[in-house]
Amino acid sequence: MTEPIMQTLTPATHDLGAFQVRRVLPARERTMVGPFIFVDQFGPAVLPTGTAMDVRPHPHINLATVTWLFGGKYAGAIDHRDSLGTFATIRPGQVNLMTAGRGIVHSERSPAAERDNGTGVGPALYGMQTWLALPDGREEIDPAFEQQANLPLIEGNGAMARVIMGTLWGETAPTTQHSHTIYAEILFAPGGTIPIDPCADERAVMLVGGDASVDGVALTLYSLAVLAPGAAMKLTSEGGGRVMLLGGEAFTSQRHVWWNFVSSSRERITQAKHDWDEGRFPKVPGDEDEFIPLPKVPNTRANI
Repeated sequence: MTEPIMQTLTPATHDLGAFQVRRVLPARERTMVGPFIFVDQFGPAVLPTGTAMDVRPHPHINLATVTWLFGGKYAGAIDHRDSLGTFATIRPGQVNLMTAGRGIVHSERSPAAERDNGTGVGPALYGMQTWLALPDGREEIDPAFEQQANLPLIEGNGAMARVIMGTLWGETAPTTQHSHTIYAEILFAPGGTIPIDPCADERAVMLVGGDASVDGVALTLYSLAVLAPGAAMKLTSEGGGRVMLLGGEAFTSQRHVWWNFVSSSRERITQAKHDWDEGRFPKVPGDEDEFIPLPKVPNTRANI
């Protein structure tokens, strides 16, 4: 009998004071699962009164970012601005897909209403940010932004699954795919169960709350469990839980990661570093006064 989990990746936890960020990809043991090359889980947290999340303008190339916030007790919001002139507030149940392509700059900040909402508590944060590498021949496409809220919901057997990207359980999300991608959030009531079909080259699951198991093998909180390819499996939860399912098309060409840049070409990343350091990326309308400087030693690197 094939073991359902072929690899388990433990995240690196970054304590930012008011909340924690857990980064599980890229890892030394593995760079990608399908097109997913960066996986961060943040929160749950409620920030102290008078504080906020303020990610200053910073650049990306040759990737797409996917931001997904969880609902419930720690439901919050994030204001997104980018160099295309986009302004959008990210809320639970909506997916934000920002395609960097040949280059984009964006910022992410807590909304003004959550900074001083009169309740005596600050903004809440709980969710996921992932990056998708763009496939060969499409790395330098035009930058773009989209927000999708009309996402399929599958319910039954004590489980609710929201399809964020791709086709799962017979339902297809409207979110743009640059390569074959699957992405879903699954909520379990106690005793809930849901099948995982072999619908992608590579698949992984992350337990982000409660408990869950794959074919009887318990998942570890916040670790990424890479599933054996080609096998149908079943996710179950004894006491209730929240699980992210992700994956898609396996890339045949290597991707390099340095800071916020992803590319099949090291030279392209070097050029992006020079462009940001020398101010050649566009500004973010409405957020022009600040930026994150190019780091000397980034905390995200792979194949460099």
